[in-house]
Order: sequence, then structure tokens, then C-alpha cells
Amino acid sequence: MAIQNDILSSTARARSKKALDNLFQTVPLLDHIKKAGGVEIINGGQRITRAAILAEHSNITQLATGYEAVSSSVADVLRSPEYEWCDFVAPIVITKKEELSNRGENAVISIADSRMKSVIGMLKREWELQTIRGTSTVLTELGSLNGVNTATGWLEDGLFGVAGATGQQNVVGGLDKQTYRTSNWNNQTFDVSGGGGTFATQGLNGMAELMLQTQIYAPEGSVDLILASPTSYRLYKNTLQAQERYMPKETVLDAGRLALAYNGALMYVENNLGNAVAANTPSMMFLNSKSMKVVFDSDANFSMTDFENKSGYAAREAHMFVRTQIVADHLASLGLLVDAEA
Repeated sequence: MAIQNDILSSTARARSKKALDNLFQTVPLLDHIKKAGGVEIINGGQRITRAAILAEHSNITQLATGYEAVSSSVADVLRSPEYEWCDFVAPIVITKKEELSNRGENAVISIADSRMKSVIGMLKREWELQTIRGTSTVLTELGSLNGVNTATGWLEDGLFGVAGATGQQNVVGGLDKQTYRTSNWNNQTFDVSGGGGTFATQGLNGMAELMLQTQIYAPEGSVDLILASPTSYRLYKNTLQAQERYMPKETVLDAGRLALAYNGALMYVENNLGNAVAANTPSMMFLNSKSMKVVFDSDANFSMTDFENKSGYAAREAHMFVRTQIVADHLASLGLLVDAEA
């Protein structure tokens, strides 16, 4: 007797939750931001609206005698960055021929389990590609951290707070970074290759500068995650071979591997960074999980539908739905290290 659709669906869905947890442990950005409380679950809505303070609300009046008039000049300081949802779906299909070739309920469940893990892995890789590198041809409505040589990403290599072509030009959450450059709606940046520098001569200096500048402007928390290209990670590790420090708590995570740290921030290798991304290569991203969030819809957080018979085909099909977006609440506490590949 063939296994019923509802039984197959409930079994696969239970396994899906387990596979999702494994997914978070294997993706540095998603894993870290979830543990730090940076994943938000929202119930529906057409778009995601945040609140950002980009000006001073009132003026200070010093009281020398106590009879001075208090300035009542005030302004609306809140702006509302808005982010559109990115919705995507992938099917999970089991054909009747496969069921006949794999008799028994356990065999069919194993097929569903392997297909489900394959689909989640595909969704994970595509999410990571677009979020870090911004080159997905499918998830074009999902935001990207990479703003080098693109008009949409968050982290640019332009100068912080500078007007004109040498400054930052992109629009994040509907707010122009040029317009609000004096309100710190810009990210920190450091170009290692500036003036002919290399990682050996400017790498550690650039990393220290980014940690310093992001800390100065951070309204909450500090940089707690650094994503590094394979080359820049190796150069940093070799430079600090005798002084490198590990976080003991990470022995529990990431299959028991230790995580390299810099100024208390955990550092992970991110294969989507490096020479293949752009001419001005994004090498390291300095991220503050209090300043950025990954948002999911409560009904589409890697959620799987029931298996149903596929009309016109000898097969049954379920869908894996995701509705998500990355949102920025504060850009000046995020940083980008550029051209640290040599």
C-alpha cells in the first residue's frame, strides 16, 4: 500500500525543521545573526518598514542665569527605510516510477528526505550568493551586502561622508547615501591597495581602522562577525600565526572546528568574497548583528506545503516557500575592507 500524501508530508516537514537547523550551523552569516537575535519573524505585510534617526530633534540651551529662553526649534528626525520582500519557491517531486522502484514506506520517505535536503541546500546556496555577492540571476529582489560596482548593495568602497563621485552613491532602503551622508547613512571602508599597499603592509592597519570607526558610530553593540575571502583569511592567519587567538565556545559549533577571532569578532571564510567579485575586490565584511537583520515571514520560513498529486503527471509534488529580506537599521557601524588579496 502506497504511503499517503498527508503522512509523507508530515514526516518530511518534521525532517525539514531538523534540516533547517543544520542549515543555520553551516552558513556563517545566517548562523551568527540568528544566535545573536538578528533574525526577525514578521507576520505578513507588503513591505518591511524600519525607523532610522537621521537628524537632531532639538537644540540645547545653556542656562547661565536661569532666565534664558529655551529654544523650541524641533524637527522630525525619523526616516523610514523600506525594503520589499523577496519571495521564492522550489518544488520537491517524487514520481510514481520512483515509488515503484523503491517499494516500502521507508524507501519513499528516504527519497522525500533526500529531495528535501537537496532543495534546502540549493536555496541556501542561492541566498548566500545573493546576500554576500549580489550576483544571483534568480533572487534579484533580495538585498546584497556587496555594493562595489553595483547601484544596490549596502557596503561600498567610496569614502565615508564625502560628497561627489569619490563618496558613496547607492540607495539603501529607499534612502540615498549621498543625501544622508552627513547623517552617517554610509558604511566604513578601507582600501588596502591604496598607495600600492598589500596585506603585509596595510592589512592589519585597515582592519584596526574599521574596528575603530565602526565602534565610534555604533549606537548599539559592535562588530561581532567578520566574513573574509579565502585569500584574505589566509593572509591574516599567516600574519598572526604566533599571536592568533581562538574562541573556546566555538568548539561546540561548526562540527567542532575553532573559529579565528579579531578583537572579539568571530571570523569565517566566505567563498563568495574575493577576486572573482569585482575590480575593487570586497575582501572582508565587518558586520554588527545589532545594526542589520535577516527577516522572514512566519508562514514562509523555509516552509513546506503538503504533497499533492501533480496534475497530468504520474508524480506528487510539494513546495518549499521562503519569504525573506535583509534590512539595515544603521550603516556607519558596518565596514568593508577592499583589495586585501595580496
